[in-house]
Amino acid sequence: MSILFIVGAAVGLALFLAIALLPALLYGGYAGVMLAGGIFGTPVAPTFAVQALIIFGMVMGVTGVGALFAVGGAVAGAAVGVLAETPAKKAAVATKA
Repeated sequence: MSILFIVGAAVGLALFLAIALLPALLYGGYAGVMLAGGIFGTPVAPTFAVQALIIFGMVMGVTGVGALFAVGGAVAGAAVGVLAETPAKKAAVATKA
């Protein structure tokens, strides 16, 4: 396996930081509010438990979307590595014969 999957994962994380960090925080916070509303009832009061659930939702949103971008970047990097290796291998086999 080539080193390009590590480069792809790094590029995926950089794209995540540039594009998806704020939406992941926003939607994770919304999921936390919905969870807190389901557990404690609506309207939610700003208690410690409610705030903890909202922060938990935000952390889970960022972690999940960040992992998605990292894995997607790693897959793209590995695909580029496989596509870039194929012609070189064919040329090496052709010159040996």
